[in-house]
Amino acid sequence: MIKKNKLIEVRNSKNYSQDYLAATLDMCVSSYSRKEQGKIRITDHEWQKLSEVLEVPLEDIYESDESMIFVFNDNSTGNGNIVTNYTMPQSILESQKKYIEKLEEENQNLKEEVRVLKEEILKHKTH
Repeated sequence: MIKKNKLIEVRNSKNYSQDYLAATLDMCVSSYSRKEQGKIRITDHEWQKLSEVLEVPLEDIYESDESMIFVFNDNSTGNGNIVTNYTMPQSILESQKKYIEKLEEENQNLKEEVRVLKEEILKHKTH
């Protein structure tokens, strides 16, 4: 699970304590703290309640619990046995997928442009 930085930031900006938000969710402070730290899942109902109490749109505080773990073999040291794990929010992965799709489309367009230019050069050479 992922630490809820957006929630923490908004809570702090409103000068609300964890005690206060824990009370609004009818739970102990330690449980609320574990939720902010991403150790315990925040339910959809709790997200909604937090949004209301903090008087902000849900998207201003909500952060998904989903993450992706990437494993890379790090050959930079010459030792292919070193493995590095990276954790990344799903939203970043989706953003990168869209960017890759855009680059692939751009690449395809450039390949087509090169093909057309090569054909034009060949036409001029044969005339």
